[in-house]
Amino acid sequence: MHTIIACIDGSASTEAISLAGAWASQRLAQPLTLLHALEKPATPPAADLSGAIGLGSREHLLEELTALDERRERLALEHGKHLLQAAEAVARRAGAAEVTQRQRHGDLVSTLADLEDDTRLVILGRQGEDHAAEANAIGSHLESVVRRIQRPILVTLQAFRPPRSFMIAFDGSATAQKALDRVAGSPLLAGLPCHLVSVGPLTEDQRRQVAEATGALEAAGFAVTVATLEGDVQSTLNRYHREQQVDLMVMGAWGHSRIRQFFVGSNTTRMLSQAEMTLLLLR
Repeated sequence: MHTIIACIDGSASTEAISLAGAWASQRLAQPLTLLHALEKPATPPAADLSGAIGLGSREHLLEELTALDERRERLALEHGKHLLQAAEAVARRAGAAEVTQRQRHGDLVSTLADLEDDTRLVILGRQGEDHAAEANAIGSHLESVVRRIQRPILVTLQAFRPPRSFMIAFDGSATAQKALDRVAGSPLLAGLPCHLVSVGPLTEDQRRQVAEATGALEAAGFAVTVATLEGDVQSTLNRYHREQQVDLMVMGAWGHSRIRQFFVGSNTTRMLSQAEMTLLLLR
């Protein structure tokens, strides 16, 4: 059975991630797994002190450092268990029926890759524990996860509420079309008002693609509002979100047009850091 994996780390986004996990679990009728990855902190290699102090003193120092590392690991493990328990309580209060706690040693990206075959959806906060005080920072692993993991990824801000409407950033590319097809065939957003948004002047071929996309969404039961906008992609989409009070934006990662630039190199960071709503990224 596939599961929804919500990744928590003790950051300010943890509650939002738990709430998003509960919402997705109910919409998809899939169990929720709360994941806490225990990453070994980066430490400088032990210096060779044998020339500065006696061998016995050096061995004693290394023993103390080893004991300190073991104590830190035990504390991190215990801290993670408390985080998972609190997150599960939040998710169950929000309606999640089947919740599993999972704690793994290793970096988050590799852990998610190991679990990918059994994953339906990954949920991450935009800001990790190390960036809690930075309003537009993104977590150190977020971009790596977006690039590595092939499953849909839901990125939350520091607050989450169940979406009342959503928008699809549509540019007619094969990637955008596949994203649209996945939305149409999934219960995750079923029944919510949909805004199909294009940025930039449209060719006749693109107008035809928008019309076909609208028809496909309507055939799947969505009430669709079509908008063709002008301006910079990022700021224009954010402005539309504010004006229309849209709660979630769907985008296909790795497209082949104007929108693609926001998923390559430093522009990926810009897209993720400046978005003002929950993002659903589809590969």
